[in-house]
Amino acid sequence: MPVPQTILTRKTTHALFLVMTINEGGESGVRDFLAELGSRINSVSSRAPDQALAGIVSIGSAAWDRLFDGARPRSLRPFVVYEGPVHTAPATPADLLLHIKADQADLCYELGRLAMNDLGEAVTVVDEIHGFRYFDLRDLIGFVDGSENPVGQAAIDAITVGDEDPAFAGGSYVAIQRYLTDFAAWNAIGVTEQENAIGRTKLDNIEMSDDVKPTNSHIALNVVEDANGEEIDIVRDNMPYGNVSGTGELGTGEAGTFYIAYSSGPDVTEEMLRKMFIGDPPGNYDRLLDFTTAVTGAQFFTPTVDFLDDLPPAPVADTEDDDSDDAPPATAGPKPTSPSRPSDGSLGIGSLH
Repeated sequence: MPVPQTILTRKTTHALFLVMTINEGGESGVRDFLAELGSRINSVSSRAPDQALAGIVSIGSAAWDRLFDGARPRSLRPFVVYEGPVHTAPATPADLLLHIKADQADLCYELGRLAMNDLGEAVTVVDEIHGFRYFDLRDLIGFVDGSENPVGQAAIDAITVGDEDPAFAGGSYVAIQRYLTDFAAWNAIGVTEQENAIGRTKLDNIEMSDDVKPTNSHIALNVVEDANGEEIDIVRDNMPYGNVSGTGELGTGEAGTFYIAYSSGPDVTEEMLRKMFIGDPPGNYDRLLDFTTAVTGAQFFTPTVDFLDDLPPAPVADTEDDDSDDAPPATAGPKPTSPSRPSDGSLGIGSLH
């Protein structure tokens, strides 16, 4: 199995998320950056080897064919927009994701600084988020986040592409969303209603039993099962972020959660988002969305270290003389579309429902 990037680490105290688009003509600069990222990580981590520095780079669907010739990951596709009766999961421009995490903020900053120096004018940063650990792994709304993450071999299995796509075995898929939280509205409803919205107790982090947990609670709608009724895992590495000026009734800043989920395929996270925003059944949407708004959405493929160390060739430029008298008139080919969904709201595959 090729060596994966270092996705699975202990929960660090800091993270930096850089979401970028590739500028026209910037493909060569991005390829150079991808090839050098490993050495940059080694250089920075050597200054504090006990601080768990990791840097994970992932590539979006629209960028893949601009950067590489040949095959592409089988399930790499654009982020699916979900427009529910009340709330929407939007798709926003994103070609590259650099997820940096460590126990020291300066290490995250330094690796991010070197990365941006390497990329230069090849990219435009469309979102830069500095995340931090909040007390005992709590979100800013006061609940522990990530309690249901698998551990050990189960975590590896949950995020690793296998024999189903042998050319990209060892890689992962990753989905991101940035949420803005309305803290005034959230704090106004009281602890009992907050617990019903989450499906878990606030103080001691105990999940409600199925006969008590509301069907529109966040936890209830984030369960996806296979055909045998077994829950399918993903690995979330969410982090709180924000300005303190964004937490009051008159706040002008922004604060909330940066959602990031790694998986062996995008189907599971797409099904979770469908249930959250559309509802299960339709209309029974995630109650938490009444207090936090998704403002970004993108998904990517996270290739292995072996892939980054030996990149596929760049696409061959079209050198044909389009002005030749013998050249046929140009015609527009079909535009790529987001994957369609069956009318019953299912994924259309037997392993998920």
